[in-house]
Amino acid sequence: MPKANTEGMQQHLDIISATVTADKQALLIVDRAAWHLTAKLDMPANITIMPLPPYSPELNPVEQIWQQLRRTDFSNRCFENYNEIVAVCCQAWNIFAKHPEAIHSLCSRQWASLE
Repeated sequence: MPKANTEGMQQHLDIISATVTADKQALLIVDRAAWHLTAKLDMPANITIMPLPPYSPELNPVEQIWQQLRRTDFSNRCFENYNEIVAVCCQAWNIFAKHPEAIHSLCSRQWASLE
């Protein structure tokens, strides 16, 4: 989505809700961005929102991914326009997503292991 806002969050929730089977409940862990927690959202009954504690980027695994992508794909560059930014981001994400070992390495926490 081109913007992070309440409208985009609502669409995200609606898509998640539509994919959750009738006998299940989805847990969505979010940071404290205003559009994640606003009362303006029409929260589906089959989704529970759990906000992360404030000022805890180490608990949000996607922060590690963004740091990695910034280091490898986005730093020290100028983009011609919005479409180029989207194309580069999509390409970087798709390449990264093909490497589960990288995702595991960046997003796993020893203290969170069930083993």
